[in-house]
Amino acid sequence: MKFGKRLKQQIEETFPTWRDQFLCYKELKKLIKLISSALPIAAEPTKYGKAEAEFVYMLNNEIDKFNAFFMEQEEDFIIRHKELQQRIKRVMDKWSSNGSRTEYNDEMAKIRKDVVDFHGEMVLLENYSNINFTGLAKILKKYDKRTGRLLRLPFIQKVLKQPFFTTDLVSNLVKECENIIDEVLFPIEEDKKETKEQKGAIMVATEPVKGIFRNTVAALLTMEEIRRVSSTKDHFSLPPLNLSHSHLIHSFQLNSPIPIL
Repeated sequence: MKFGKRLKQQIEETFPTWRDQFLCYKELKKLIKLISSALPIAAEPTKYGKAEAEFVYMLNNEIDKFNAFFMEQEEDFIIRHKELQQRIKRVMDKWSSNGSRTEYNDEMAKIRKDVVDFHGEMVLLENYSNINFTGLAKILKKYDKRTGRLLRLPFIQKVLKQPFFTTDLVSNLVKECENIIDEVLFPIEEDKKETKEQKGAIMVATEPVKGIFRNTVAALLTMEEIRRVSSTKDHFSLPPLNLSHSHLIHSFQLNSPIPIL
């Protein structure tokens, strides 16, 4: 699948409030076409210089948009992660004080759904970072190829330092969320040890086929795909993805009657 179609698909499958926050890939491609079809640089350097300045200006605006959105979501995730931890502690403290087992199960079921949704949103944000970075790399490569310029290398070096590209904090929250799922929401009993695949099947069974869980798996597969197959592969490409969530993908594919992609 070509990148433009993959990006369009991701935008259609994400939250409606996120759709305007992705790379304006189509508009940038149109601008490259206009620049490359202009008169030779030697014939009209001023016109060409203005066109390139407009292209760079648009790229910088896109980066500002990515950063603002990413940092806003990141701050929200930090707050929600703490709130979920507090909710779990309150329920466990109440149950340990001779609380009702039925009430405990009901409350933990609600938390389980919220944690799975929260985990899904964070994975979608990681995918947001990945796919926008990949789009920038591809559009810059296209620009250099069509114009003979060398804009990609210095611009990507700049992008690597941007907040939206730095996903360490979100990745750590995702791992902590998975630990909560494994240790608290789906604990392994000594006499009934479940594999990760079995846990994944339980999680899939407790969530609707449509919705955030489905989109999360689609996002994970997209992150894996854009790393594995890329026409822009070099030392600035995204590293191979180590999917700790692979058991979720496998379980979803086994339990879903509808293809993910």
